[in-house]
This record gives sequence, structure tokens and C-alpha cells, in this order.
Amino acid sequence: MPDLVLASSSKYRLQILQTLGLAFESRAPDIDESPRHEETPRDLVLRLAKAKAQALAPYYTDALIIGSDQVALIDGSLLGKPHNYENAFAQLKRCSGRTVEFSTGLCLLNANTGEVDALVEPFFVRFRTLSEAQIENYLYKEEPYDCAGSFKSEGLGIALFEELRGRDPNSLIGLPLIQLVTMLSRAGLDVLSQPR
Repeated sequence: MPDLVLASSSKYRLQILQTLGLAFESRAPDIDESPRHEETPRDLVLRLAKAKAQALAPYYTDALIIGSDQVALIDGSLLGKPHNYENAFAQLKRCSGRTVEFSTGLCLLNANTGEVDALVEPFFVRFRTLSEAQIENYLYKEEPYDCAGSFKSEGLGIALFEELRGRDPNSLIGLPLIQLVTMLSRAGLDVLSQPR
């Protein structure tokens, strides 16, 4: 069986993948993540998920390599990682009472054969109407400054939401496991049949 490699430096993606109980390596891909002129958000995340996996192929020639990328959109504009309190506060204030779409690109590359299995998984988040005090309190408690959309849904961030819509809640954290398990199965790796 080929090795399994996660092409990511995200601690959140690493934690999600660990839940499957598979042995894998993780390595950060060195790629330019800048959007291209007139590239749609969907096209961007699909291209970057593939590029991340392909960037590691020369180093792992007999591996299944997982690439993933995510964007958050409100009114058609991107919500990136806030990096600080001020930006996070502004993002959450903008999201208050509204729906944000998350698009996650996922790619499984068989480095040995060059076969690529890729898709974009959508997920929708409806935010509660939040007061400034609630936003401030949340940010001081969780400090989600390295998360697109300024929240951690796997933590206290769940209290920010009124509704979640999508096939896989892991998409919201950046790695759609339901689709990944399907891709791994197509590549010959049955997650549920792996020894302990």
C-alpha cells in the first residue's frame, strides 16, 4: 500500500485526518496561493488543492497525497484569515445575522500513477445576530486569528451559529473527511479495513 501524505501545514487539517486512525506524514507544500485574474473562488480552491498535492509528488513518488484549500465567501467577496483581533472583530460583525459560504477544494493524488481525484465541497453557515459584546467576549476566549471567518466551529465558535448546512461538518474545518474516505476507497485504501 502506498504511503499517505497530507500536503498541509494546518494543525487543524492534521487533527482532522488523525481521527481516521491512519498512519500518515504531513509536510507543508511550497506554492503560490495568490488568486489568478478573474478566477472564481471555486476554481481557486480546486487549483490550490491540486497544486499542494502535486508540489509534494517529487518527494513522495509512491504515495497518496492529500491536498486541500478553503475559502469563505460573503456577498461574493473572500473572508481570509484575520490574523489579529481588529480584523476578526470586523469579520464577525459583518457575518452577524448572515450566511457565509465555505468552499473547500480536496485532491487525492496518486503520485505513482499521476491519477488525480478532486472536487469542491460547499458548506453554509448562518450566523446568529451577535452583539459587539458577544463578539468581543468570543474573540478573547478563543483567539481564532488563524482561521478563515474568525471562528473555530469545533470549539466555542459553535455558539456563533444559527444553522449549519452541508454534507460534512469537517468541511468547515478544512478537510472534508466523508469525501476523502470515498476517494481513498477508490484509490484502494479502505479506511474501515485497516488494522489497529
